[in-house]
Amino acid sequence: MKISVIGCGRWGVFLAWYLNRCRNSVYLYGRAGSDKLLKLQNERTNGTITLDQEIAVGSDLKRALESEVIVIAIASQGLRSLMQELKKIGFSHKTFVLCMKGLEVGSNKRLSEVVREYIDNDSAVAVWLGPGHPEDFVKGIPNCMVIDSDNQQVKEFLVDSFSSDLIRFYYGNDLIGNEIGAAAKNVIGIAAGMLDGMRLSSLKGGLMSRGTREIARLIKALGGSELSAYGLCHLGDYEATLFSPHSHNRRYGEAFVKGERFDALAEGCYAVKALVRLAEQNNVELPICTAVNAVLYEGKSASEMMQALFQRSLKKEFL
Repeated sequence: MKISVIGCGRWGVFLAWYLNRCRNSVYLYGRAGSDKLLKLQNERTNGTITLDQEIAVGSDLKRALESEVIVIAIASQGLRSLMQELKKIGFSHKTFVLCMKGLEVGSNKRLSEVVREYIDNDSAVAVWLGPGHPEDFVKGIPNCMVIDSDNQQVKEFLVDSFSSDLIRFYYGNDLIGNEIGAAAKNVIGIAAGMLDGMRLSSLKGGLMSRGTREIARLIKALGGSELSAYGLCHLGDYEATLFSPHSHNRRYGEAFVKGERFDALAEGCYAVKALVRLAEQNNVELPICTAVNAVLYEGKSASEMMQALFQRSLKKEFL
């Protein structure tokens, strides 16, 4: 089928490569004039992935909307403006697949909620989440991921269409839990990076057990299933996010405490703001998210916040 991928960052390029590998006709869209797009057009590679010549690459948003499936892989905070652009052009009977893990700062909305504001009943939205890095996939290292949607037919269609020997897809059954869990695991990834930067990597075990439990509480408060936190969207993504050298969020946390510059996108920096607000609104304690937020935005000491975090009562933490 015809699929458009919007976004030519590392995930967007991988998605175009992967969906072409699954024998689809792919159009990869990037903003006109962007350095990443120009490099792909001139060299057909981003340094990690080389695109087949049959993958079309361009900056024509109208052409992107000609496909029946629109896969979106951009920074989460740019999703609303993108949907506004698409709405102006006009579309119908489209399936939007969000390959992004975040929340909209300010509204604190899940990304599928943002998209739903701009689509009619004849279009659908789904999320594609779970562990894995393009650097590993292109080497043939397989992984498991999840696709979820409140439209069962769309969910089944996407799982059947996108599955391969490289990615095994599972059916999600909790859109709230999967989106919140996926956004929150990036925040836990930043905390893990801070521990790495302070040479306290041994504490990641406690971080993982506590992180999963606190996010499960939030998911439940928002109307989702606590068990989703223990699935591929969150706990199942910890290896790729808390340990991998390719994890932007882990690398950002490490660079932050070392006082080093890190320019790549780390979605957890935005998600933590929304998660803290959601916790306040729903009377849920999120100690790790609160600590990360305090370090990033309130000038608090990372060493002091991490020390205080791990001195919390275990009995209280696991209630």
